[in-house]
Amino acid sequence: MRTRVAALSALLMLQAGPVVAADGPTPADALMAALARLCGQAFEGRVSTNEPRADDDPFEGKALVMHVRECRQDEIRVPFHVGPDHSRTWIITRTGSGLRLKHDHRHQDGTPDVLTMYGGDTRDAGTATRQEFPADAESKALFEREGLTASIGNVWAVEIEPGVRYVYELARPGRLFRVEFDLTRPVTPPPPPWGSLALQSDAPGRQR
Repeated sequence: MRTRVAALSALLMLQAGPVVAADGPTPADALMAALARLCGQAFEGRVSTNEPRADDDPFEGKALVMHVRECRQDEIRVPFHVGPDHSRTWIITRTGSGLRLKHDHRHQDGTPDVLTMYGGDTRDAGTATRQEFPADAESKALFEREGLTASIGNVWAVEIEPGVRYVYELARPGRLFRVEFDLTRPVTPPPPPWGSLALQSDAPGRQR
């Protein structure tokens, strides 16, 4: 009888799959750790997908550089430089259930753009190499208020293949935009993003 019970217990454990500790690292933890290992470094990228392509594409012919500039335990800030335009910073933070991506857009004098701090939270565990961020309610309200209703369906994603590439993606019905950054060849870090003093004022104890 004991042999049968033991066999049944073993079968049930196999069907349930491996046991993972509740406090073990998550895919979000792994992605954040991989990104944090790049802190202080900058990398050049290229637009790999841009559909449909616009005639007034702001990325056409511009040097595209990401700089993993500000790293704290629960937040990483990555300025995205487009030629001489230093207005964009991606902010990735931990939440209670995953990660959050926000886009901080600034004018040259450091003041916030009307379209800023939009983004969203992850809805599932994702993977250690890819996390997706559907537009949150605040962002949808912002887009609607500014007449950008197509952007309400935005889903952003970040991908990281350690030592190979980092990808920023924007997708929605009828639109796909991807920039791929080469992690094998660090470049000279660009100047601080516009509004960097404002960005740093609430970031004590920065990690380098």
